[in-house]
Amino acid sequence: MVAEVPDRTRQDGAAALLDAFLEDTGVVGPGPPRRYLWTDAFAVCTLLELDRRGLQPGLPGERLGYRELARVLEGQVHEVLGGHRPDDPRRGPLSGLSAEEAARHPTAGGLRIGKPLPERPAGVPADPREEWDRDGQYFHYLTRWMHALLRMAEADGDPEPLRWALELARAAWLGFRRPDGHLAWKMSVDLSRPLVEGAGRHDPLDGYITLRTLLAAADRLPGATSATLTRELDAAAREMAAMAGIREGRGWATEDPLGLGGLLTDAWRVLQLDTAGADPTAPGLLRHLLDAAWVGLDALARSRLLEQPPARRLPFREIGLAIGLHAVERMKAAVDSTGAPRVTPEVRSRIDQLADTAPLAWRVEELWLDPDLQRVPTWTDHADINGVMLATSLVPDGYLSTSGVRGTD
Repeated sequence: MVAEVPDRTRQDGAAALLDAFLEDTGVVGPGPPRRYLWTDAFAVCTLLELDRRGLQPGLPGERLGYRELARVLEGQVHEVLGGHRPDDPRRGPLSGLSAEEAARHPTAGGLRIGKPLPERPAGVPADPREEWDRDGQYFHYLTRWMHALLRMAEADGDPEPLRWALELARAAWLGFRRPDGHLAWKMSVDLSRPLVEGAGRHDPLDGYITLRTLLAAADRLPGATSATLTRELDAAAREMAAMAGIREGRGWATEDPLGLGGLLTDAWRVLQLDTAGADPTAPGLLRHLLDAAWVGLDALARSRLLEQPPARRLPFREIGLAIGLHAVERMKAAVDSTGAPRVTPEVRSRIDQLADTAPLAWRVEELWLDPDLQRVPTWTDHADINGVMLATSLVPDGYLSTSGVRGTD
């Protein structure tokens, strides 16, 4: 059996990975900022966790701590990804607001992904391979940034980042919702036209749980929202629940490691909402999420994907699963205590089964901490996202904890 990576090794490894990320992507130093929304969202959460643990950056001459660097990163994301690209003839914020108004509402027009190529021009047929490298907006990237802003608000006790998260939720909902009652998979950078249709059920599921989490947080941080915006987002959450098929609890199982990690993290957030006494989610949602993840884990095991040589695997996808398995550890700790009185015996049993798979997270971490494997193309070609997600898996509470509920570290 693989031994869990020791806590000191976890902290030091996460700090080294994030220090490299901060330098390589221009958060510190003279280089221009290179922003990518998904990676930056995980980085903000993990920087806050390193700060909570009392760690200091190991960057020569750097006087800012990790929390201050998280704020610098937040500002860069809003400035770079909240505006049009340098190679776009359009200028200014995506929202179309004046510079002064955009500074107060930096997320009102959504945020670009940060892909290397400009978005596909209108009327040009999609090339499926090239589309992955083209810019636009992704709904599930926006929800990750909403979560990062929530963590900033909770860390500082400041309602402003939460207000930005709620305004981003409104922009995402209005931009991605299609006339046929579904969400688009990918939208143009100004949210005016779909680039890829057909988001499936995971995006509205993620949107529903994210909105419920944000609205619960707004109850604890007065000044983050208005009654009008709360009503709009409450209605949006109900529509997304219908889109996701939450009452039926079907269509979520996947053998994709990153998708599985997302399901497990969603389950933990539902448990946190219930534990905190927040607005109750749909009956049976937690059970449905856990069952879907269990089916997916079985399919993943049968696929033998994680037995392939490392050079054939995408590290960040399986590290995403490791993060989800750390969420399971926190679920088990919660239900084994007196903090989850609403959990049924069936849910407890499923959590116990899932917790038995925890060593898989340790194996993934141990593998990708190997310096030799961090030289293979599947690591170096995606070094930013691989490094940040591995750092998040090593110290996951910055990403996993919300609503005043903290995990086991």
